[in-house]
Amino acid sequence: MTDMVYGTAPARVADPVLPRWWRTIDRVTLTAVLLLMAVGLLLGLAASPPLATRNGLPPFFYVQRQVFFGLLGIVAMFAMSLCAPDRIRRFATIGFFLSLLALMLLPFFGTDFGKGAVRWYALGFGSFQPSEFLKPMLAVFAAWLLAASNEPGGPPGKLLSLGFTILVLAFLVIQPDFGQAALIAAGWMMMYFVSGAPMLLLVGFVGLILFGAYTAYHNSEHFARRIDGFLSADVEPRTQMGFAQNAISEGGFFGVGVGEGRVKWSLPDAHTDFIIAVAAEEYGLILVLFIIGLYATILIRSLFRLMRERDMFIRLAGTGIVVVFSTQAMINMGVAARLLPSKGMTLPFISYGGSSLLATGIAIGMLLAFTRTRPQGEIGEILSRRAAS
Repeated sequence: MTDMVYGTAPARVADPVLPRWWRTIDRVTLTAVLLLMAVGLLLGLAASPPLATRNGLPPFFYVQRQVFFGLLGIVAMFAMSLCAPDRIRRFATIGFFLSLLALMLLPFFGTDFGKGAVRWYALGFGSFQPSEFLKPMLAVFAAWLLAASNEPGGPPGKLLSLGFTILVLAFLVIQPDFGQAALIAAGWMMMYFVSGAPMLLLVGFVGLILFGAYTAYHNSEHFARRIDGFLSADVEPRTQMGFAQNAISEGGFFGVGVGEGRVKWSLPDAHTDFIIAVAAEEYGLILVLFIIGLYATILIRSLFRLMRERDMFIRLAGTGIVVVFSTQAMINMGVAARLLPSKGMTLPFISYGGSSLLATGIAIGMLLAFTRTRPQGEIGEILSRRAAS
């Protein structure tokens, strides 16, 4: 009777998750990420077999592991990109404290694998590098603190985020891992700048970094050796840097040909830190420019979408993640081209490394979630309405 009098209310059909995800995701960035993974697999097929042969393993042992961890990274990226920003914030907060605890315990339970820096946990079937997971978690956690400090009656988020960042930097320097410390510092400074915080604290933080670098140079033989090697006019041809320089010059514009490169037989880190040298030698400048273009696409697309975002937390967290991601790629390629001091750092999505592939997948999944289109007014429209009223 009620239906006859008032009529029936139409049932609301929920929008399916996957179609909504596909409509709102940044498909250009997603495509660029998948292309980077494909390039990484292509270069892994070239760079990994010589290392496997030297270690007495099947030729494609490292390639198979790269495929496995790459698929895990894709699954993690897809899962994170489906999440709402609030859920990512909670996940990253828990992940930050767990990663920080793992970082603090490294001096007691970690290993250096003969590389002079205690950065990994040996797990038998593989290794785990806490700093790789700490980078995106800290970016989201610090963004939450910075955004909360701008709310009426909010906590002193700027000082808290600075304190946690300095704590992380201190434990990274102990390893020592100055490269990851520089990445985290760059990401925090960019988030701090975007949040509109006073420049005085930013200048002080930069001064603290410069003082730390000066102290490290005079107290760390590891750090001083790398800086002196970079400043030296001559490059020892039998070092990794010498091999990489020769490979890049031999490759020229079109490369020496697929499978014809020699640097992968000389460089112990050809599949990780110096993978771009393999790309330059076998495929030439063309592939290197293509790789740079993919990283630039991810950076520019993400920043433009974040600029239109009105939620301060989303804008800051996305900015921190994409700046760390892009800076890491720039440092890796800059080291291979001898534009920066030598630093053990992977090329995101291209270098071999389980922790790197999985952690970067999580980070870019967060970024894709933050840059999804949402039913909200863009920041420019909101400012225009406020000015008109």
